[in-house]
Amino acid sequence: MPVAASAVYFLNLRGDVLINRLYRDDVGGNMVDAFRMHIMQTKELGTCPVRQIGGCSFCYMRISNVYIVIVVSSNANIACAFKFVVEAVALFKSYFGGAFDEDAIRNNFVLIYELLDEIMDFGYPQNLSPEILKLYITQEGVRSPFSSKPADKPVPNATLQVTGAVGWRREGLAYKKNEVFLDIVESVNLLMSSKGSVLRCDVTGKILMKCFLSGMPDLKLGLNDKIGLEKESQLKSRPTKSGKTIELDDVTFHQCVNLTRFNSEKTVSFVPPDGEFELMKYRITEGVNLPFRVLPTIKELGRTRIEVNVKVKSVFGAKMFALGVVIKIPVPKQTAKTSFQVTSGRAKYNAAIDCLVWKIRKFPGQTEPTLSAEVELISTMTEKKSWTRPPIQMEFQVPMFTASGLRVRFLKVWEKSGYNTVEWVRYITKADRTHSNYTLRLEFLAKNPKFGRTRKPLCEREPRSSCERELSHRAPSLPCSLILVLLTLISTSCSSSSAPLVW
Repeated sequence: MPVAASAVYFLNLRGDVLINRLYRDDVGGNMVDAFRMHIMQTKELGTCPVRQIGGCSFCYMRISNVYIVIVVSSNANIACAFKFVVEAVALFKSYFGGAFDEDAIRNNFVLIYELLDEIMDFGYPQNLSPEILKLYITQEGVRSPFSSKPADKPVPNATLQVTGAVGWRREGLAYKKNEVFLDIVESVNLLMSSKGSVLRCDVTGKILMKCFLSGMPDLKLGLNDKIGLEKESQLKSRPTKSGKTIELDDVTFHQCVNLTRFNSEKTVSFVPPDGEFELMKYRITEGVNLPFRVLPTIKELGRTRIEVNVKVKSVFGAKMFALGVVIKIPVPKQTAKTSFQVTSGRAKYNAAIDCLVWKIRKFPGQTEPTLSAEVELISTMTEKKSWTRPPIQMEFQVPMFTASGLRVRFLKVWEKSGYNTVEWVRYITKADRTHSNYTLRLEFLAKNPKFGRTRKPLCEREPRSSCERELSHRAPSLPCSLILVLLTLISTSCSSSSAPLVW
């Protein structure tokens, strides 16, 4: 369900109303007083952006020194409400020269009232595109003197863009060289056990495009997805060609994609915007090709030494290579000294994150570099918690490789002038801390199951030899403090007496 907003208020930090617009008659004009008393004066602005008072819900967001409040009396889509606020602020900034604060609102309240009537009708959001609204709302706002953004030039052929279906591209574009750049960028999420079995694996990808095309071209993109190939074979009455097909999940498209044609023909047809944009997003959970296999082993060599062996195998083709490979191997916090032996790249100990960081700038395919390290730990007498053994983390970027197996079968460009185009396609698979998580659990071969804890005191350990066990049964166990006191008294008496002490 859309927003169906009853009213929109613009307040300053004191709670004074700068501008308000009532779209429905199901709320009173004193709703801002309820927001001011129950939310602003109670200092609960930062706890939750959605509050319900009585039968109304208040959705508010602070932009600079202005609060934008949307009052909803029914069960509305809150995510759509906040999306409307963000798009509306971007629209106001385009008119005000990049500034949106209390002064900008006071200087442009006539323009804001006109925009509020256009971007929302009876509480339902309408067109918020600055490029289209500036075609028929030509009034210029009072620009901030601190804004460095130049004024936008007027765009011709306003009637065609306002009434037509293509609002994201204007006519009259001309380029000397018509080019299309398409990038398929995938991020791999992996969680592997210490035995090498995959616990969780999925791929999130997006298709990025950059178009420099003249006129109003129509593009058609074909992928090796299973549904699209089956639909194409049905339409052409011929069997599907043999090859790997994939199933795309959670697909989202840019607004330029013709969804009606996609539902009927399962092909991605669109009139692209000018410049760079994100065509689609997808996710894949089955049939993932992992670019790397990691085999880690950690052995305990006594109480204060451990041995780390890590082997990394690149599964992709020998003609390809990975860039910026970083492998982070966790070690205990009480690490004192490390020594390395690597067959490729460089390794060092980073005490800030308690990890052995192994970096390989260029990682060829079908190779198995190894890392061997000896870690010396600090020997302490205090009791410490056992080591949690965090997983190994990897960061990499593999050009011309897709973990999902997605491929571009064709990219057709049609324009009425019939010019020639140059298409560029690139594939990238990556894993980093921002977009994905490529982790592997450690396999620990320790003689002491309580690794990370210090040795017990001598008086608390069980006797090892038969003589020690016999003495322990005969003599009662005494605390260490009492034994030290008795030894001190005996040594004092020996030093004061001239006769020899007989044990």
